[in-house]
Amino acid sequence: MEDDAPVIYGLEFQARALTPQTAETDAIRFLVGTQSLRYDNQIHIIDFDDENNIINKNVLLHQVGEIWHISTSPADKGILATCYNKTSDTKVMTCAAVWRMPKELESGSHESPDDSSSNTQTLELLCHLDNTAHGNMACVMWEPMGDGKKIISLADNNILLWDLQESSTKAVLSSSTALEGKGQLKFTSGRWSPHHNCTQIATANDTTVRGWDTRSMRQIYCIENAHGQLVRDLDFNPNKQYYLASCGDDCKVKFWDTRNVTEPVKTLEEHSHWVWNVRYNHSHDQLILTGSSDSRVILSNMVSISSEPFGHMVDDDELSDQEDQHQEDNKEKMQLQSMLLSNYLKTKMNYQFKLALLSEETVLESSFFMCSL
Repeated sequence: MEDDAPVIYGLEFQARALTPQTAETDAIRFLVGTQSLRYDNQIHIIDFDDENNIINKNVLLHQVGEIWHISTSPADKGILATCYNKTSDTKVMTCAAVWRMPKELESGSHESPDDSSSNTQTLELLCHLDNTAHGNMACVMWEPMGDGKKIISLADNNILLWDLQESSTKAVLSSSTALEGKGQLKFTSGRWSPHHNCTQIATANDTTVRGWDTRSMRQIYCIENAHGQLVRDLDFNPNKQYYLASCGDDCKVKFWDTRNVTEPVKTLEEHSHWVWNVRYNHSHDQLILTGSSDSRVILSNMVSISSEPFGHMVDDDELSDQEDQHQEDNKEKMQLQSMLLSNYLKTKMNYQFKLALLSEETVLESSFFMCSL
């Protein structure tokens, strides 16, 4: 297995939208959305068979426009959301909609990439997220631990909380808020925290990172000048409730404790161009994967800021005392973790296959492949 060649999957059109299928627990599955102005766009459902080191796929038509963002329901593996460009006579709008894939594809029935006889199927539209009064959609986020009935969309400078009703065929706007002030106020990305009963989100606009309480729709923290240039992506540590990672056009990846945002806890400077994506491994939060337009995907081992297993929460008042008490014990534990991690990486690095998305203009290597580890 260690000598297996990288697995490469080619697309007819360029692509910028990628996501894991989070509700799928039995397979390693990703969705990729294409961008084409001339032809019908597509969503490629890609399964990675790690035992045989091969890819299986299916293709769905997405006929409404080129896809700029894609996300999947955490509860129903057949439901997804896309942000896409819609062209009218006078302007181009970025809209959002919720879709269902054909039932037969939810079970993982796929064709191999070289099977040209496979039939392309069409997504079923469930509902639109009406952004007429709010501007261009940047992304759609699903409530991480929910039943797939709550989503948040970022549209220009607006945060919109939606309730999906009637089997996701109707989206009702339940609350919203707008970012006000000077400078570039359009949101570029966001992330819904899996902690605090899923009542917090983080957003990025220009060089600033902000935290919001979804119950009151009020700002709870603000990291001004989090990066020297545009902030591209955010991700919450799945195990450590106050830790947030950010990346941006200053080629840096930064880690923040949202209780004290004066300085980052740690900064990585491994990339030589814009860092577009940052992701924590969901099971081993010391593993951080970043993707950049320097054509590199880098896996970093951040043991010094990793955490206890998911579910072990620490109260604010107990945090510093507990860390002091366990400092000596952690030295021995860290040595053991390092040995285990070394062995783990040797046997699991093949899961980090390099899926290259090829087109005439773009070669995009996904930043989410470690989700399967």
